[in-house]
Amino acid sequence: MSGTIGNTKKLVTSAMLIAVGTVISFVCEFIPFLNLPFGGTITIASTLPVVLISYMYGLSWGFGSALVFALMQMVVGMKTVSALFTPSSDSFMGIGIAVAVIMLDYILAFTSLGLGGIFRKMKSRTAALVLGSVVAGLACYFFHFVSGALFYGAWAEWFFTDTVLKDLAVSKWIMENLTGGGLAAVYSAVYNGCYMIPEIVITAVIAIPVSRIPPVRKY
Repeated sequence: MSGTIGNTKKLVTSAMLIAVGTVISFVCEFIPFLNLPFGGTITIASTLPVVLISYMYGLSWGFGSALVFALMQMVVGMKTVSALFTPSSDSFMGIGIAVAVIMLDYILAFTSLGLGGIFRKMKSRTAALVLGSVVAGLACYFFHFVSGALFYGAWAEWFFTDTVLKDLAVSKWIMENLTGGGLAAVYSAVYNGCYMIPEIVITAVIAIPVSRIPPVRKY
């Protein structure tokens, strides 16, 4: 009986945390300065609730919850998702590539947040949550990077020549010395880093006080 009660508590807590993360990411979609022009949003630590699930209940439970969160992110980003499958849309690349983009940018990227509990056995609970949030964020960043490098490299020239980066010496060096896959990889690392790196830093900072909340400290 106690096991059933325990699992019910975990389900309810996980559902609430997933809902909190989803609501935060949804709200941030409507704040212009948090959104990049071609996808990507600084969501003010919307991933921390999912990281917290893995931190409290372990990696297995964390990955399961992160997968649910990934599906919720697809719902939040349905306009972008549907455009990938719409032949008349500028985002359409073909059904096969669209499926690959969804797998990388949503399913794998957000499910990787289940890594948030990887350090949960550390003596310092604060360090465990902070490091877990960083590792989870970097894993998410990695899948966004792979997607960008593979499927969005065509935007690289525009990014380094027609945006606020165009007058930077490093942008000029990149355009003069890199082509093809190398240029696409650098573009993806920089573009996705513009929102993922701030997101990781914000999440890690917020994780510090969260780790000291009494209900969290007991895990």
